[in-house]
Amino acid sequence: MRRLLTIPISHYCEKARWALERAGLAYAEERHVQGVHILASRRAGGHGTVPVLICEDGVLAASEAIVRWADATLPPERRLLLDADPEVVALCRRLDAGLGPDARRLMYAHMLPHRDLLLSCNNTGVPAWEDQLLRRLWPAMTHFAGRRLGLGPRTIDSDTPRVRAEFDTIGERLADGRRYLCGDRFTAADLTFAALAAAVLVPPEYGTPLPQPDELPEPVASGVREFRAHPAGAFALALFRDERQAAAA
Repeated sequence: MRRLLTIPISHYCEKARWALERAGLAYAEERHVQGVHILASRRAGGHGTVPVLICEDGVLAASEAIVRWADATLPPERRLLLDADPEVVALCRRLDAGLGPDARRLMYAHMLPHRDLLLSCNNTGVPAWEDQLLRRLWPAMTHFAGRRLGLGPRTIDSDTPRVRAEFDTIGERLADGRRYLCGDRFTAADLTFAALAAAVLVPPEYGTPLPQPDELPEPVASGVREFRAHPAGAFALALFRDERQAAAA
């Protein structure tokens, strides 16, 4: 059985889950909490980050590599064009390098002060000892997360406009009426944008349950609603309703 090592709430891990499920590839997900994931990744042959996929072709230690590998199992007419279209590749990598870290920092900056709510979704499906470890070492782990992710007192003020600017760029791309980001076909660019935007959209169809706006404290809930109302946010939510839900079926 293929094994996918994840942090349950990670949007890069969601990107990998989505690609594998869309391709109809069975896997066993091994969920870990932050910190422990570094050891699990390295033990499996990764680089200390997740997702890591252990499969019949070896160890794949990045979300793009997992998407590319899963996609290669599909017939050409269903592929996500990660190997065939330079525009798709460029857009995916821009989102991975920009929106991915920005949205992740913003999510953690908002949610770390709300320990119990964050842990209720963060620890879903992890081993019991990891759940207890994270709870007992919460102050140390939040300090570790802050240093590793680059969180600071101005994170929300600096990253909110960065995420909004990427949403604006995506919205402008869609303004000509195209169905998907690179034309009339669902590609890796659409999957990547939707998965990474999920950190600020909390779609109900996400690969692990996330608290919805009516469960979130303010100003987090208002921020989620604002991003959901943006044309790019509405586009990502539609992809989760249609493409992601179909992949998981």
